[in-house]
Amino acid sequence: MYEDRKAQALTTWYELLEHPEVRMSAPEQYDELLRLAEEYCEEGFITREDRRRMIEKATANYRLAVEGLGQGT
Repeated sequence: MYEDRKAQALTTWYELLEHPEVRMSAPEQYDELLRLAEEYCEEGFITREDRRRMIEKATANYRLAVEGLGQGT
């Protein structure tokens, strides 16, 4: 049961990273990714190191999105 919940949580996080909801802005996506990473760490699904790596991925993704907006894409 726990492993199923953990797998589903991580799938949800990576889906949001790769495919944000249609009406979700880059800041909203970033905030939600950070919130989920923190929640998963608190629930024990991931370690603090996993959480740090997820935050780094979310930050890199956000940076690319913001840079793309600045270039008119």
